[in-house]
Amino acid sequence: MAEANGKAVDLKTNFLQIYSRLKSDLLDDPAFSFTEDSRQWIDRMLDYNVPGGKLNRGISVVDSYEILKEGQLSNDEFFFAGVLGWCVEWLQAYFLVLDDIMDNSHTRRGQPCWFRLPKVGIIAANDGIILRNHIPRILNRHFRDKTYYVHLLDLFNEVEFQTASGQMLDLITTHEGEKDLSKYKMPVYNRIVQYKTAYYSFYLPVACALLMAGETLDNYVDAKRVLVEMGTYFQVQDDYLDCFGDPDFIGKIGTDIEDFKCSWLVVKALEIADEDQLKILEENYGKSDPACVTKVKSLYKDLKLQAIFSEYERTSYEQLISAIEAQPSKQVQEVLKSFLHKIYKRQK
Repeated sequence: MAEANGKAVDLKTNFLQIYSRLKSDLLDDPAFSFTEDSRQWIDRMLDYNVPGGKLNRGISVVDSYEILKEGQLSNDEFFFAGVLGWCVEWLQAYFLVLDDIMDNSHTRRGQPCWFRLPKVGIIAANDGIILRNHIPRILNRHFRDKTYYVHLLDLFNEVEFQTASGQMLDLITTHEGEKDLSKYKMPVYNRIVQYKTAYYSFYLPVACALLMAGETLDNYVDAKRVLVEMGTYFQVQDDYLDCFGDPDFIGKIGTDIEDFKCSWLVVKALEIADEDQLKILEENYGKSDPACVTKVKSLYKDLKLQAIFSEYERTSYEQLISAIEAQPSKQVQEVLKSFLHKIYKRQK
């Protein structure tokens, strides 16, 4: 176990070194004449928003590529897989910076959201656009001579479009002006999650590794389906932790109830609540008053949603393992299992 932990620490250290190199390249991009102020701004903005998370998505590109290659990666192979991993992290940073503005969030990864910093504010919207534009700059610099370069561009563009469309579904379903719980049904929830989270968090890292390994993505439609299902399971966990997780441990204060979010918990509650319980939800869900939030949480406990979630987690795991073991490629099976084991029964 100690050896595995040591390997993970080394991997993260080496992965972070690639970030420093990419940042340095971007701060000297010949397409823009930086002033000292603008260089310092981008430097600080990147350090605040890009490398601060768990880095699971980015490191998964390296892990997946290593499994597909069936052995230790050369320094060059590690570097290129790491660059693609950081492109996934840059995409995540771009989404989160803008997402936090749209959701009016307060904390992210245990610190104030970028736009909440006194000298940042709405400049964060442009920072999000810059983060998004860094991705093709990085891809062009390191992959333009690769045979799969155009496929990488297509992949990132498609996944970005899917994620932005998922965010749009989320925003129009949870529209502030018209708080209508009748819209919150499981098919609606699943569609939002699939597009907003699953494609970029689960499919994208594996697709990057497959392209690097010389594979054609059209041959892995079934693996893509499994990854999207895994992404749905991951988001259900997220929704559960938003309400029942420890804020100090998960690094953010959950606000799904106050924000009238189409969360798995409220969708499930709406399915099983009786008339009186539905009335409690109607009167209290989506209100920032702490007393209303407490009423919703205690209703969730009365409905035994913690036990229902545990059962959902168990059956999801079994179904995913069964779908993974049906994959024809043993390497792809191993990639999918490594993803699943990272998230099963996670606490943050």
